[in-house]
Amino acid sequence: MQENHSQGKRGRKKRRRSENSILAGSILLCIVTLTAVTICLVMVFQYRAVQQKNTAVMSELEAIRLQEEASYSQLEVDAMLESAVAEAQEKTSEEVKEKLLGSMKEFMTSGEGTTQMLRAFFPDEIVVADSGRYYFFPILEELAKNTYNPESFQLDDDGIMHYYENGDRISHKGIDVSRYQSKIDWEKVASDEVEYAFVRLGIRGYTEGEIMEDETFQDNIKGALKNDIDVGIYFFTQALSEEEAEEEAEFVIESIAPYKVTYPVVIDVETVESTEARGNSLTSEERTKYCIAFCEKIKEAGYTPMIYGNLKTFTLLLNIEELEAYDKWFAYYDESYYFPYDFKIWQYTNKGKVAGIKGNVDLNISFE
Repeated sequence: MQENHSQGKRGRKKRRRSENSILAGSILLCIVTLTAVTICLVMVFQYRAVQQKNTAVMSELEAIRLQEEASYSQLEVDAMLESAVAEAQEKTSEEVKEKLLGSMKEFMTSGEGTTQMLRAFFPDEIVVADSGRYYFFPILEELAKNTYNPESFQLDDDGIMHYYENGDRISHKGIDVSRYQSKIDWEKVASDEVEYAFVRLGIRGYTEGEIMEDETFQDNIKGALKNDIDVGIYFFTQALSEEEAEEEAEFVIESIAPYKVTYPVVIDVETVESTEARGNSLTSEERTKYCIAFCEKIKEAGYTPMIYGNLKTFTLLLNIEELEAYDKWFAYYDESYYFPYDFKIWQYTNKGKVAGIKGNVDLNISFE
């Protein structure tokens, strides 16, 4: 997920006449954009402030009525309320505006950008940026939340994330691999304190829909197990029906039967950056239904099902409230995560370094 970040600064002295016209146009666009965002946010905060004042005024009127046994006509009450709201709006608008502009300036000049600013302003919602738009999802109280302490995560000098409780490290270091890692020296991987590896078993093609085994699957699962590394499995889905999802699960179950798989069996739910991708047109309801069909087949076979995805997956692609029964593997590349719900594994980077693997590899931290 990438985010464009622009800064404007009003009140500057008139620029030199020879300044490049393209740069001037870019600055003007930034100012217009920032002004528009400011106006929208000011309106939101003013509206919420007025709502709160309405509630407070009504409570005060009720208290006066009860204490003094006074009676007011509806017209009198309406007039009092209108006056109080107007006064509140006049007093709070400049305060809200000043505070909001100060916060916006702080976010913009720090380089954190619009997305981080919106997330700070709306802490009770999940803010997702995708394809040039922002989406706001209320945090559902009925869903289980993760209880990890953000301050207990520590990134060491080698870029490995650890989690501590009472001074003891309780987290586990893992990787996930596919043909993109080419040939792996699993003995060296084991020497680098890797405890588990998720091996990609295969994919369903996003155009023709053919199920294909990852060309490195056999070597990877055998190499990991030979070196006492626990193994989990993942499969990239492009199912367009419950029948196809079950077909994918059956392919996975049959393929891993000869091996000792002790970590979860995962359905990888993502979109493909191609207009021809068969699964991109699915609704969240359809994709959720197919995801459940896969997980139930895996559970029936005696394995632990798990769902892999990023912020977009669990907000835009799936109905997460229907997937409470299944463990989550959350992908979010940063030193801190942004996800309120429970998850078992966090994939925190796709640029990790591990002995025995040339180039980058995904790194994961788990807590069980």
